[in-house]
Amino acid sequence: MVAAMKARDKVRKEGISAMISAVKKAAIDKGVRDNITDDLVDEVLIKELKTAKEQVDTCPASRTDLLEEYQARFDIIKEYAPAMMGENEVKEYIEKNFSDLVASKNKGSIMKAVMADLKGKADGKIINQIVTELCK
Repeated sequence: MVAAMKARDKVRKEGISAMISAVKKAAIDKGVRDNITDDLVDEVLIKELKTAKEQVDTCPASRTDLLEEYQARFDIIKEYAPAMMGENEVKEYIEKNFSDLVASKNKGSIMKAVMADLKGKADGKIINQIVTELCK
């Protein structure tokens, strides 16, 4: 944030400031003002990234000014958010670690186990698509 202020990059400074305040708010809500864990930071950044992605996706094409602002915010958050697993990585992980559950074809039990294991590491929509595909 200091580097953005020195470079007089207003958009970047505001994006980073918004992320910091979102993390602080989440920490206060959970009652951990002093010892903010990396897991909490990652959780908040993933949530902020999803919100920014929704803003970019739902912005009308005629509002190019807003679209550029939302895209810039999304790009800034993406730099700091933890890297998410891709479809192939998720599929390999599920097949390797949950082969016994996949054999049962019970989507509910597979999703419960996989989501607990991959929370914050992969997008839930991708996991759902892959589990649905494996259960066919």
